[in-house]
Parts: sequence; C-alpha cells; structure tokens
Amino acid sequence: MLTDFTNADNLKDMDDLTEAALHAWLKMVLLQQSATVTFTKVDGTERVMKCTLEAKDLPPIVPLAEGKTPRKETTSTKALCVFDLEKKEWRSFTTKNVRRIELDIMHTGD
Repeated sequence: MLTDFTNADNLKDMDDLTEAALHAWLKMVLLQQSATVTFTKVDGTERVMKCTLEAKDLPPIVPLAEGKTPRKETTSTKALCVFDLEKKEWRSFTTKNVRRIELDIMHTGD
C-alpha cells in the first residue's frame, strides 16, 4: 500500500485534527509493522527512513546511567518518535512534514 502526500501542497496548512489523526494512525501501524516514511526535515531536506515501533524490532531496554534522568514521555501529536531500522537508533519526525508512507501489505491465503 502506498500513501503518497507528495502532491499535497496543503500539508503546510494541515489542521490540528488532521495532524492528530495521521499521527494516531501512523503510530498504530508502526506498532504492528515497519514502514518507509518520507518526510521533510526541519532544515528543508527530504529524508527517507524505514522505521517501526514493533516490539520485536526494538533494542533492549538499557538501565539508565547513574545521575541521568529518564526522557519525558510525550503525548504530542506534532512529532513521532520511531526506531530507524537502518541506523539502529531512535529518531523522530514532525507528523505534518510527512510526504509519503510506504507499507507492505501481507496477504494470507485466498
């Protein structure tokens, strides 16, 4: 399945409700499988990233070093924190800047 936002010049004007809906949908998808997301970075360059939130592909939880404080968990619908499967690191992108989402759809028997 290919969702292409590349011709949607109105993304700059995406309202908060649409942005929140895209964020929720993409997060739900990434919890179940990987996707290739193309987005515009803050500096204006385009980035293509294969990412996921699927538990089996995430790194193990590492104990926090002494004196360090844990990151605050956010409920923001403006940015999505994901695991980059190629860099093997956590990355994030602004939901409003997503230009394309590529998914593999599995078919189980006919």
